[in-house]
Amino acid sequence: MRNDTLLVTGASGFVGRDLVRELASSGRDVIGGVRKAPADLPSGMRSAVIDLDDASAAWSSELVGVRAVVHCAARVPGGVDGDESTFRRVNVEGTLRLARAAATSGVRRFVFISSVKVNGEASPPGKPFTPDSQPAPEDAYGRSKLEAENALLTLARETGMEVVIVRAPLVYGPGVGGNFQTMMHWVERGIPLPLGAIRNRRSLVALDNLVDFLITCLDHPAAANRIWMVSDDDDVSTPELLRRVGRASGRPARLLPVPPFLIRGLAAVTGKRGVARRLCDSLQVDITESRLQLDWEPPITMADTLSRMRRG
Repeated sequence: MRNDTLLVTGASGFVGRDLVRELASSGRDVIGGVRKAPADLPSGMRSAVIDLDDASAAWSSELVGVRAVVHCAARVPGGVDGDESTFRRVNVEGTLRLARAAATSGVRRFVFISSVKVNGEASPPGKPFTPDSQPAPEDAYGRSKLEAENALLTLARETGMEVVIVRAPLVYGPGVGGNFQTMMHWVERGIPLPLGAIRNRRSLVALDNLVDFLITCLDHPAAANRIWMVSDDDDVSTPELLRRVGRASGRPARLLPVPPFLIRGLAAVTGKRGVARRLCDSLQVDITESRLQLDWEPPITMADTLSRMRRG
């Protein structure tokens, strides 16, 4: 009988934690790959230390009998150690060491979580990014993800191991941190926000939707050796997102109609251009290929996810 063991790296992280729980609850045999042991994994789940920063690691024993790997672990923006060399060492070199070991061990499929930042920080108005859009990463993280994508696809051609690349926009859901959590706190505290005049469009993906899509990519025959976009298929402007957060929290968002050029000007003076771009620019992805070729639809709405986040 075919071995159906799965290895999920980053199993104690924001995405990996929910993915291993969902896989385990459906009866799949899962190994949780973590940077350090012990880690908070579902009861009875096997663990393996997968530290991408360990250049001496071989991981041969951890991959014995594994059919597929979902690679969630990565160096992400926002840490104290985030220069170009760090992102490349972890996200490119570490990923490739793991993927080569997987191919040598007979792993059939390697699912790689990438990022829409491979395409850039903003999409042209009315022109969402597709898998065929020209990559234009603007930071070290995006460049590291693009380099890893290209190397993985080359490895697939050389070894026959199937590679699936998933480019995700901002992921949100229970337990989210960073800018999304800050935004929710603003709304819940009734802080007036000068964002009411922004007319952008941004794609997001709920954690449950991303997990469901990754599980689809584990098994669907059409997923192999291709790049896929994923989102909620419900793009929103910054003001609309804040209003939806307000409805979920029972605290209507207080939005002031300040012209975006003033927001950008203030951001330039204070060194916050990146924040202004995330608030004012559009960043959309087109998931038409994912829906049609993989027979996939997002199973949960943004409203349901925001309500769950509010309930904790």
